[in-house]
Amino acid sequence: MAKSEVEELTRKTLESGGLLVKLYFDMQSEKAEDLQPVMTDLVSNKLLKAPGVIYCVGEIEEPIKLGDKYSTSAAVTALMKDLGALINVTFNYVPVGVEVLKPDKEFVLKTAQLQSVLVDISQVAMQYSEYILSRVMTSEDYEKIKKDFENRELVGKKLLEKKEGK
Repeated sequence: MAKSEVEELTRKTLESGGLLVKLYFDMQSEKAEDLQPVMTDLVSNKLLKAPGVIYCVGEIEEPIKLGDKYSTSAAVTALMKDLGALINVTFNYVPVGVEVLKPDKEFVLKTAQLQSVLVDISQVAMQYSEYILSRVMTSEDYEKIKKDFENRELVGKKLLEKKEGK
């Protein structure tokens, strides 16, 4: 994409509620040669393909030795479709820092957008809870909790559909 096309895409996305952010990541390993391929995969395959990520570009630092391990970091500039996409990326890829580059003054959410973001947060929290519970409960207790989660998800979807008039 040409620079003018990127700028136009960025402008349009920001006008429709998007965010331009810088995400900071770090990784450690006992082998220096493992770090850059894993970080490249994170940027090129995972982040770039995450729902709501319009584009992203990253700068990956050369690994440095810290004690008995090697460490590297990356600064990734990403254009997000909306706040929900940023929250999902943050939950799923756990950057060590997030800097909002644009909009640079204020960010306005419509009530429906805020509700959608909060439902997304609730769903991600529920997924993490399910993940943790599946490893500490008996299979019978876990199946009961899993069914409760599924029912809760259905109720949430119905509430959203009702709110949206579907």
